Amino acid sequence: MSLVRAEHLRKIFHGPKGRIVEAVKDASFDIEKGEIFGLLGPNGAGKTTLLRMLGTIITPTSGTCWLDGKRVTDDPEEARRSIGFLSGNTKLYGRLTGAEVLRYFGRLYGMSDAAIDTRTRELTDLLDMNGFIDQRCETLSTGQTQKVSISRVILHDPQLLILDEPTLGLDIMSTRTIMEFIADARDRGHSIIFSTHYMTEAELLCDRIGMIYDGEIMSLGTKEALYEQTETDNLQAAFLSMADRKEAASS
Repeated sequence: MSLVRAEHLRKIFHGPKGRIVEAVKDASFDIEKGEIFGLLGPNGAGKTTLLRMLGTIITPTSGTCWLDGKRVTDDPEEARRSIGFLSGNTKLYGRLTGAEVLRYFGRLYGMSDAAIDTRTRELTDLLDMNGFIDQRCETLSTGQTQKVSISRVILHDPQLLILDEPTLGLDIMSTRTIMEFIADARDRGHSIIFSTHYMTEAELLCDRIGMIYDGEIMSLGTKEALYEQTETDNLQAAFLSMADRKEAASS
C-alpha cells in the first residue's frame, strides 16, 4: 500500500523582471510503506523544491500530495506529525547541547519529557552519540552535527522520512553510519525519500529511483529497470543517457 502519492505536482516561482521559473513540472509517483525511494538529479534539478512540497513546507502551484490516504493540504499540521524532514542547510542552535536540542523539538512535537528522554537514549545509542550528546552544538564536527540533526527529525518516530542530501560534506565513517541508519529505518517499516546526487549511495540503498532533470521526472523504477531502459550498467550512465535524450528532444 502506498504511503505517499504525488499527483501532477507543479511549482512556479516568480523572479525579478517578470521572470517565471517552473521548478517542478507535473511530478507524479507513489512511495510504498517500508520503501527507500531515491530522488536523483544534479543541483538545480528541482529535488529540494519537490521535497519541500511533499513535506508541506511550501504549497504546490498545482497538483496534490496524499499521505497515508489524506490530502496533506487539508490539515498540514497533522501531516507534519507523520513527517521527519532533513534538509542539507538545516542549522542547530549553537548554544544548546545535542540533548537540549532534542528536548526542545520533542516538546514542539507534543511529546512528554519521559518519552523524550527514552527516545534520546535510544537515538544516542543508535547513532553512537554518547561521546558528544551533552556538548554544545557549536563545538561539534560536521558529522556529529548531522547525527544530531537526524535525531531531531526522527525523534517523534514519523512514518515518512524526507532526507535531502543527508551525507553532504560528511567523511567516510560518518557517511557509513548514516547509510546504515537509513537501511535500518526501512527495515523498521519507515518510508524514506532519499535525495542525493551521489549515485553510488542510491545504488546501495534505494528500492526504486526517480530521476529528475530540469524540473521533470524523466524516469521511475528499480535500478535494474533503469539499466535495461538505457542499456547501461550503473546509475550515473543511466542518468546521463536520459538527460542527453531529454536535451536532444528539446533542442
